[in-house]
This record gives sequence, C-alpha cells and structure tokens, in this order.
Amino acid sequence: MRWCAQQKVAFTRSRPYHKNDNPYVEQKNNAVVRSAAGYLRYETATEVALLNRLYALYRLQINFLFPSMKLIEKRRIGARVYRRYDVATTPYQRVLNCPLISEKRKAALRRQFRTLNPVALSRSVAELKVQLESMALRRQRLSQHRRRANMVAVAV
Repeated sequence: MRWCAQQKVAFTRSRPYHKNDNPYVEQKNNAVVRSAAGYLRYETATEVALLNRLYALYRLQINFLFPSMKLIEKRRIGARVYRRYDVATTPYQRVLNCPLISEKRKAALRRQFRTLNPVALSRSVAELKVQLESMALRRQRLSQHRRRANMVAVAV
C-alpha cells in the first residue's frame, strides 16, 4: 500500500459476486505467469530467488521480443460478434510509437534493447525453468516420502 501511495496508484478490489471484474489480469496470469513458471508450488528462499530471476528475464522477452495484438473494436451484429485487432507489435514498439513518452525514456529503452541477445535470453529462461521445476519436484518427492514414513511409524 505504501508503494501505491507513493506512486499515486489507486489500489482497488473487485466487486463482490463479480469474479471476472479484472479479466485482463487473469488472462495474463495464464498467458505469461503460468507459461513461464508452470503450476508447481515454489516455497523455499532458493526457489523464490530463481523465480525472481526468471521473471526478470521473461519480462524482457515479453516486453521487447514478443508481439501481441490489441483489440481495437468489438461489434455485435445479431448473434455474431465481430472483432477488429491492431497490427501485432511488441510493447516496446508501442512505447516508441507513443507521443506521450519522453525522448529521454525512449532513448533509454533503445539502449536496453540493443543490449539484448534473444538466443541467450531464451536459453537462460529455459535453464531457469528446468532448475525451478527440478527443485520443486525434488522437494515434493521428499515431502511425500516423509509423509509415508510418518504414516508407517504411526501405524506401527
């Protein structure tokens, strides 16, 4: 809340009985977060540190390299819904095309873009995903083994 107040960002909650009040965020949870990190549970400090590194790299891929289409218009004619989309561009390109962003900020983004190596970035993301998954599965197996051992000890 403190950060939101400093940045003058309104903190809101969805309305009661309207679970899909924020459909765009929910869509991004699946399209971005789950595709990057999967559905496993990450609990240890080491896993969280790896997850943060993964998100930092994945953010660069999503914002600089992966194009997305934005909905421009949605019309309903009878039972049919017609949708019209913008040309697929990356969020980075959208920022560069936006007249409201300062040239200083655009120059900083251009410098950051020039430092990116898409192949190395993809490789790093893939390696972090494998590390995270193996750590979580190892911890999960140990936990199951301990539970079985406790059940056997209680049964005896």
